Amino acid sequence: MLAIVHSRASIGVSAPTVTVEVHLSGGLPALSIVGLPETGVRESKERVRSALLNAGFEFPARRITINLAPADLPKEGGRFDLPIALGILAASGQIPRESLIDVEFLGELSLDGALRPLKGVLPAVLAARAEGRRLLVPQANAAEAALASEDDVLAAAHILTVCEHLCGRARLVPVPAEELGRNDQAGPDLADVRGQSVPRRALEVAAAGAHNLLFFGPPGTGKSMLASRLPGILPPLTTDAALEVASVHSVAGLADRNGGWRQPPFRSPHHTASAVAMVGGGSSPRPGEISLAHRGVLFLDELPEFERRVLEVLREPMESGEIAISRAARQVTFPARFQVVGAMNPCPCGYNGHPTIECQCTPQQVMRYRGKVSGPLLDRFDLHVEVPVQGSEVLMQRQQDGESSALVRARVAEARDRQLRRGAVNASLAGAALHTHCRLDRQGETLLSGALEKLGLSARALHRILRVARTLADLDGCERIASGHLVEALGYRKLDRQQSRSSLVST
Repeated sequence: MLAIVHSRASIGVSAPTVTVEVHLSGGLPALSIVGLPETGVRESKERVRSALLNAGFEFPARRITINLAPADLPKEGGRFDLPIALGILAASGQIPRESLIDVEFLGELSLDGALRPLKGVLPAVLAARAEGRRLLVPQANAAEAALASEDDVLAAAHILTVCEHLCGRARLVPVPAEELGRNDQAGPDLADVRGQSVPRRALEVAAAGAHNLLFFGPPGTGKSMLASRLPGILPPLTTDAALEVASVHSVAGLADRNGGWRQPPFRSPHHTASAVAMVGGGSSPRPGEISLAHRGVLFLDELPEFERRVLEVLREPMESGEIAISRAARQVTFPARFQVVGAMNPCPCGYNGHPTIECQCTPQQVMRYRGKVSGPLLDRFDLHVEVPVQGSEVLMQRQQDGESSALVRARVAEARDRQLRRGAVNASLAGAALHTHCRLDRQGETLLSGALEKLGLSARALHRILRVARTLADLDGCERIASGHLVEALGYRKLDRQQSRSSLVST
């Protein structure tokens, strides 16, 4: 007897189809699994046997051959336990085979037949719908699957419940769709920041155009505080973007954001993080910090303290918006369209240029410290903004003098809408679109040409200045870039004002 059960593998953020074919034949009792199963899949035969017996089913005393097709696709984990068990039951006539046609199954079995939760369920829901089939998942994954449910997801806690449904004795109710959550911005508010008008303005510009931003200044001036407010002024994610984010987090086993899926993610890895932790990897590739920050913010505090190799691996995904992880057997691509916010001190002790505290570092120490951030990486930051020391009269004021995140977010959303009507956010403008939407008048061309000659800017820095100027024009509701926008954009390239990368400018 032959039974066919449909299931899904997990490769990156995709969920390719796997057909579980179960054949019972005569001969000595045995169970073999073919189709490139890894250790976790090969061990499933012991879990399946115990689960079926403990659930009161008969385990056939026959030769059982299980094929996981396609044969060249690696299969791993316990996600095929339930499909294998159902295939055995269908092939032995204990459940009707026709009930398996329009449903796909995922689930790891415990020895008593209970279903354990899995990673990567959300991509499987989307893929199963594209094939026109329902997906049955463990009950513990129901909340996650509900994010993409359209009455085509079923959930069960035990294999007995699944079999009752397939036999028509107790039908499972489809998992109701769950809202991706409002972007209610319950996080830190920008109004908490005292003073720092220029860094606040730069933060708004970065949010409006999805620009990369680098803060520098002495410790305790509010660099990390400002960075943590960036998600609160970003526009809420669209449904498609929120599902992309949720899919990445599902694969990573982090599918729980307290209903705030429309709020852009914020990731802040420690400076001791390795390159693999940052970009992802492992023998079975998993997403790293840059993919977990997809459609959101990656905050790199104490930027020069990161290993140089770790920082350099960020350069390519910062441009391409994805990261490809290659292994001997396969290549996995994860999305990584993130916005970088960096923070750094001006020197190892942190007080170079401080108005009241004397710096204890030698010039060689300062040069070595700043040299940890390479020129090509620095070029990829659209804005370089100093966060100066604030006076006591500013820090001690009782009333908040700055705008709230809600007010700033409204302006950012309007500017983003203008950009999206043109086709893309300003940070992504390139080629013909860059020349079309960032065209300058004669006065602006003369101004920019003089700045390029004086500062020795690279072509990449030139394009980033134009993109920032375009964002400033969008915030002002202007169709053309004015000279004032260009001057302000140049003012946000403070680290380009040196003939050498060895020193920072203090205002």
